Amino acid sequence: MQPAQMAYDRAITVFSPDGRLFQVEYARSAVKRGTTTIGIKFKDGVLLMVDKRIKSRLIEPSTMEKIFYIDEHIGCATSGLVADARVLVDYARLVAQIERVTYGERVPVEHLVKRIGDFKQQYTQYGGVRPFGASILIAGIDDIGIHLLETDPSGTIMGYKADCIGGGREIVMELFEKEYREDLSFEEAIMLGLKGIDSVSEDDLTRLTIEIGYIREGKKFTVMTQDEVKKYVEKYIKEHKKEEKGEE
Repeated sequence: MQPAQMAYDRAITVFSPDGRLFQVEYARSAVKRGTTTIGIKFKDGVLLMVDKRIKSRLIEPSTMEKIFYIDEHIGCATSGLVADARVLVDYARLVAQIERVTYGERVPVEHLVKRIGDFKQQYTQYGGVRPFGASILIAGIDDIGIHLLETDPSGTIMGYKADCIGGGREIVMELFEKEYREDLSFEEAIMLGLKGIDSVSEDDLTRLTIEIGYIREGKKFTVMTQDEVKKYVEKYIKEHKKEEKGEE
């Protein structure tokens, strides 16, 4: 950072001469250092998958929650500062419940995401606060259709067919560009997600390191148990070994 830029660097409300808000960019850097978090649409739903990055055998994996239930038709996964993400998840749950109490209906997915984005944007505009150092992938199904949307620390909202936030995003997105199809089955989407995480993970995949949540048409958002995750991880490892032998 050049000395002339330091004044812009220290204040959230001041633009640099080239139109940048450095504090927002630092928040995005916090997300890039976060865990690899994936979202994939398949033919009748959408799934979320997170690499928990458990670095010590002393950690209780069940206490590392990365995928959250917002409402029966919406779930989300986060990357970045966990405490910041938890505040945003609580806000999303509040918005969803207010919608039910006020109108007697489930909150539309895009409306909820826009509210989260607006909430984040406020923290990039006023003094005395800092941006949230977390990005969120929101997966849901409503009357309009199947949704996978991302909000970043600036409050920007973007919809995707397949997306990745956190560490290794560029590598995973390159994989999705090559291998994603809109007619993926549920199981094929899980295998593609595991392949994405495996491509950037430094450790072996296990049921303890992977968390998976999903929603299918006509059903509620569900987070898989460790035993369910184990079944898919073992299948992926078995198929991956076959591919390696085929290449040899």
